[in-house]
Amino acid sequence: MDARLSSALDNFASKRIMIVGDLMLDEHVWGTVERVSPEAPVMVLQVNTNADCLPGGAANAANNVRALGGRAVMVGVVGDDEGGEILRGVLSKAGVDVSGIFTDPSRPTTRKTRIWASHRHSDRHQVLRLDRESKSAISESIIRSVIDYIRQSAAEVDAILVSDYAKGVVSSEIAKAVAAAGSSGLITVSNLKPCNISSLNGIGVITMNEYEAGAASGIDINAVPDIERAGRSLIEKTGCRGLIVTRGSHGLSAFDRDGSICHVPPVETDVYDPTGAGDTAISALTLALTCGLDLASAAKIANCAGGAVVRKVGVATTSPEEIRSLLAISDL
Repeated sequence: MDARLSSALDNFASKRIMIVGDLMLDEHVWGTVERVSPEAPVMVLQVNTNADCLPGGAANAANNVRALGGRAVMVGVVGDDEGGEILRGVLSKAGVDVSGIFTDPSRPTTRKTRIWASHRHSDRHQVLRLDRESKSAISESIIRSVIDYIRQSAAEVDAILVSDYAKGVVSSEIAKAVAAAGSSGLITVSNLKPCNISSLNGIGVITMNEYEAGAASGIDINAVPDIERAGRSLIEKTGCRGLIVTRGSHGLSAFDRDGSICHVPPVETDVYDPTGAGDTAISALTLALTCGLDLASAAKIANCAGGAVVRKVGVATTSPEEIRSLLAISDL
């Protein structure tokens, strides 16, 4: 394994990352199915345990920064509801600084409830997901509060990670505030969605999945030459320093503004659940960049971080030790 990658993993603990974006509460309900309801032709789920509540979206990115050893400052918005209280509590317990979480009474906390069912001794399967959310823009007063927090706290962090799920928090004004922090030399990384591509200008490194890269570039991606054309196009369109395109079973591709391209092969592992893998990858990428790694080297760490969590069910985290093990196996 490359000694630089190992050294970077050791240095994660000295880094402080601000995460700005759409907070979510991921709730998992587990139960068994034994009979059909007499009221309608549907199965009855007997809930076995209390629901598991985990940080999702930008909150998952913050949780991953902590799990990787870094310090995390969460900046985002929740509703004035039970979900917001639970999310604050879960993040605080994980050691995340929640002083940048603001409450907007006009919207609910984004909450995704996954229903898992098993029958007798069979494996559990997800049978339904309930989404409670608002995709409307946050209020102007909250936008101003978020921007003020970013401006006042930027000097205290090593990087700003923007986690955009198109739920209304990452407005063009907030993206510009992050870009302004980046113009002073701070590392900025974002997974802004294609619908918000006009806000990408000024962000240092952008991450997208293959589908998003195709949508944002207008290029149908079917082979490596297509992904390379799309990557070059997006580098020029956004003015970013670097671009990472995650490609699922094909690994990922890293594009540097200097024209270099690095295709990182996938980690050979069993995939149980890809939920939240992108959050883990971008968290590891951001930490790696703050440790002085070039984009291609940081991408290798991000690739192994994502590969580590797809082996787990639900939103999950990984550790420097797990990443180091996968780097050794992958001979990176």
